[in-house]
Parts: sequence; C-alpha cells; structure tokens
Amino acid sequence: MLNINNRLSDITKKLYKTKKHISLLNIKTKRIFENEYSFCFLEIFKTKEKIKKKQNDKIRHKNETKKHRPTCLKKGENMIYTITFNPALDYVIKMQNLKIGKINKSPKEYIYPGGKGINVSIVLKVLEQETTAMGFIAGFVGKEIEEQVQKYGVKTDFIKIENNNSRINVKILEENKGKNGNTEKEETAVNAKGPYIDSKYLELLYKKLEIIKNEDTLVLSGSVPNGVSSNIYEKICQRLENKNIKIVVDSTGELLLKTLKYKPYLIKPNQQELEEIFGIKISSQDEALEYAEQLQAKGAQNVIVSLGSDGAVLLDENGYSYKMKALNTKNAINTVGAGDSMIAGFLAGHEMYNNYEKSLQMGVAAATATTNTLFLATKDKIEDVLNKFK
Repeated sequence: MLNINNRLSDITKKLYKTKKHISLLNIKTKRIFENEYSFCFLEIFKTKEKIKKKQNDKIRHKNETKKHRPTCLKKGENMIYTITFNPALDYVIKMQNLKIGKINKSPKEYIYPGGKGINVSIVLKVLEQETTAMGFIAGFVGKEIEEQVQKYGVKTDFIKIENNNSRINVKILEENKGKNGNTEKEETAVNAKGPYIDSKYLELLYKKLEIIKNEDTLVLSGSVPNGVSSNIYEKICQRLENKNIKIVVDSTGELLLKTLKYKPYLIKPNQQELEEIFGIKISSQDEALEYAEQLQAKGAQNVIVSLGSDGAVLLDENGYSYKMKALNTKNAINTVGAGDSMIAGFLAGHEMYNNYEKSLQMGVAAATATTNTLFLATKDKIEDVLNKFK
C-alpha cells in the first residue's frame, strides 16, 4: 500500500512540473495537455479513494470481529439437524499392558453413543443449541443408542431398521510406562460394519427431511453403511436445493466432492483428507488456505481445514481468511469426536454471534475441550478453553 502511495506521489510531482511547461505551448496543444492533466489527476483521486475505502473496510471488519468475546452462551433461533447413517455404541475399555492373544482383565469400561452426526448434536446441546439427531438404528443396540443420546438432552428422530442390530465399536485405551518413565498412550479401535439399509428406509428419510424449514441447518457427516450409495449426500442436497437450508458436509472423497455444486454452507476436511483430494502434501496454514480456495471455487461457501497440532484455518464466504493456532494439547487423552466438536462449536458460535472469527474460535475451543475428555466436550471445559483466547 505504501509503494502505491509513493508512486502516486511521484506521478503527481511530475504532473505539476508538466503544468509549468503548458503555458509555453500554443493554444491548441495547451488544451490537449490541460485535458490530459485533468484526466490524470482525476484518476489519481479515484485510485486514492479506492485505497482509502479498502483500508476502511479492513479496519471495520477487524473492529467487528473484536466487538465482543464469548462470555456466555446464547441459544440460536433455528433447529440444527444431524444425520448419522451408521450410528454405534462405543464400548471404551481402559487398559494397562494389553497382552495380545491372552486373557486380559479390564479395570474400567465406558459406554457412549457414537457416530459423527450424534457427536455434533451432543456438543451443540452442550452449547445450548436446539438440535435433532436423525439417522438409522436397529435392534436392542439401536434402542440403547437412542436412549443414550436422549440422556444428553438431544431430540431424536431415528428410523428403526427391522430384523437387525446397530453396531458396537470397541475402543481400547492403553497406558504403559515407557523406558524413560513417561506414560505412553495408545488407542486401538475395532469398528463394526453395521446393518444393511434397504431403499424403503431411505425413502422414509427423504420424507422426514421435508420438515426442515428455511434457515435451519442440516449436518451430513461420516461414511455410509451397506445398502446406501456413495452419492447419497448429493441426492439429499439436490432434494433440498430449492429450500434456504444451510447444509454442512463433513466427509471424504467423492461423498464430499459431489455435493460442492449445490453450494454447501460449510465443509470441513482435515489435513489428510485435503491432501487426498488434491494429491499433495500440506506443510503450512497458508498452503491449506490455497486449497481451501479451490474447494470454494467449486461451490463451497465456507471452508474449515483442521490441521491437528497446527491449528485450523477458515476461508469464509466473503473471501476473508482466518488462522487459528492449536492450543496446548499435551493433556490430550482422546482424539475421537474432535472434528465433530469443531463443527458443533463453529455452528453454535455463528448462531450466537454471527461472526466468522468468533465461530472458528468457538470451534477450536470445543475441539480442544473434547481432546481433554474421555468422551465429548463439556460446557465448563469449552469455556475454560475460550478464556485462553483473551
């Protein structure tokens, strides 16, 4: 900006010198030079006004993002729906010195409802937002999933699959003493396949989607189970295309890319997923923003890229970019659900403050809080993390 002003100043000085020589010319030539002189000064004035406006816009935008830091939670006015196509019960076992091929005794077990959409709904409810969890459940496991979700205050509207059972995933959290005396943590997971989803159940889902109103939000996240085609997210976006609904897509590969032409409100690939989409390696936040821009060019309105220990970046619908450093995660005990928590935090933040920087801040806070808990973030932990942004 300084270089441009310097150049304009040099041009102005040259024009003043030119003006001194105009008086020595004949009348015809003098008029030509006077017209050119006036035109140049008009262009300089316009250019300076554009520069001034751009500077003021940036200052105004910066001031708007600093107006108020989240100090209390405020409920949004609209419903946020989530769909989990293949929910599960997560059976979490804490172990020490797991012996493969031997009988091991577990000192502690936990049972939680699992699935990316369910995780989003639970954290949204923690942040006092109205949310409804949708999807497919089956058998006694499905019944337990629904009851577990409802315990967190989340409304449910699941479709029940007959003659089958929802899946149970087993996660083993192992802690051992290393050679240097430090505690070494390792996580092993076995994820079940889940029930087959017949086309008649998909038709029931499409009918349920008709209740979603304008200004509501729909979160599509996770992989799809047996019987569901890889273009299911695209089909849902197409069916809702004529409604003013904010659609969030958190998935990988073709599931994600096929939805971009329908201009989803938000997508959130992580670093690995972004690298797989473009066949590249990302080594900085700036590089992540470059490829986020390419996804935005394909149709996405807002793009968050989560970068693990390198933080997260956001490219918003207005072309502004935001970089957020990762907070201290040395006490992390859990990575499952961190990305889902980031989406929930971002959506809740935008419902509360209508400010993209604050939304990203809330998303990072929720994700960080989840890594410091065995299950998902709590309200107190999220607010503790938010205080670190002061």
